[in-house]
Amino acid sequence: MKPPISQEDKEFYKQRILVELTKNHIGVEKAIGMGELHEEVFKEGWNNRINDTRLLRRLITELRWDGVPICSVSSKDGGGYYLASVGSELANFLEKKKRHGLKILAQAAKIQKVSLAEMLGQMSLNLKEGKHDAA
Repeated sequence: MKPPISQEDKEFYKQRILVELTKNHIGVEKAIGMGELHEEVFKEGWNNRINDTRLLRRLITELRWDGVPICSVSSKDGGGYYLASVGSELANFLEKKKRHGLKILAQAAKIQKVSLAEMLGQMSLNLKEGKHDAA
């Protein structure tokens, strides 16, 4: 297992991700695969698609939480990451994310044997009261 990465290194790699995407990967048709992006950012290859690219995925998630609109697409060809070239690309990506989130919540509601509306209402109340689950 790799040692934890420093905040300074995280910021360095996040900048490398942004530079690569901004320079070469604007628009869904120019999406870059996870393995290729890993090689560009870290300047090293990878052996295991899941384990070796974990840090890259975590940094992309952090950039999204920072408000950076990094989109992704999956396909039989592999898909990849890109920055939206037009508003409709971003809107389509965000709509897909919302649908995915709702499907997960609907499944959780089913397991808890409550309606999705009831679960969403309770979640909303918890947020208003400042009750947050640890991530």
